[in-house]
Amino acid sequence: MTTTTSVLHTSALTSLPLLARGKVRDNYAVGTDRLLMVASDRLSAFDVILGEPIPGKGALLTQMALFWFDKLGAICPNHLTGEAPESVVTAAEIPQVAGRAMLVKRLKPIPVEAVVRGYLAGSGWAEYQQSQSVCGVPLPAGLKNASKLPEPIFTPAAKAEVGEHDENISYEQVVKIVGPELAARIRQLSIDIYETAAAFALTKGIIIADTKFEFGLDENGTLTLMDEVLTPDSSRYWPVEGYEAAFAAGQNPPSYDKQFVRDWLEAVRINGKPWDKTPPSPHLPPGVIAKTAAKYQEAMARLTA
Repeated sequence: MTTTTSVLHTSALTSLPLLARGKVRDNYAVGTDRLLMVASDRLSAFDVILGEPIPGKGALLTQMALFWFDKLGAICPNHLTGEAPESVVTAAEIPQVAGRAMLVKRLKPIPVEAVVRGYLAGSGWAEYQQSQSVCGVPLPAGLKNASKLPEPIFTPAAKAEVGEHDENISYEQVVKIVGPELAARIRQLSIDIYETAAAFALTKGIIIADTKFEFGLDENGTLTLMDEVLTPDSSRYWPVEGYEAAFAAGQNPPSYDKQFVRDWLEAVRINGKPWDKTPPSPHLPPGVIAKTAAKYQEAMARLTA
């Protein structure tokens, strides 16, 4: 596994045109048919990019995505080109991309977040309490926070602009956006990938409670997995050993993702008031940064042990 010691909040490559900066990734055009995706050490919470980077996070996310792309290759094609990211930048820029970038095919992105939930948590739990359903999928009565669902459910979201919240939508809305045939393929493929990954993670002592996938179409119209996949930024990772006690107590299980930062941000007070979840974010103390970095490292170590 490649690691990089330099901390990168925002990349600044001048040899390639910058296409977009997301919450975590900076995307550069490589010709007309490829992209260089650089995973920074930025962290976003409540759709706000925090001022302090998490050392090592971008490299870990990239290595974890590559690990999963390799594992899932038999189920679904992905956007990797197999070429070295270092090959498309200048020598001086290599430190910004080494270990944290992917050189990928440029696809036509599908404007739907393909979310799969195997457990009830987060916005799904909030929605269930209101309607006993999530994204229009009816669920049995009597479920609790962090309940395992009878079977995984597809609960899509509409992709938001940077700084906006992704909005949960119904399957019918996905059909309107992409058509019935592609919607059905995305739903089935998303559930297949989730079930395969969740079963593997469980053998490593990790529960993947939910995750989101992004898909695109290649020049032949083939549905292709893209962006990041099954990282703690796009999934809820829970260690199995903390789950039962938290579930029994009705609490959020301990997690390997951003939940630690989210909990800190929920508890922090600015001039006696809670943070209103708009920029600028409160400054993360060094202890919170270090603990978050350690969580990401532990997830990767367990998964690949």
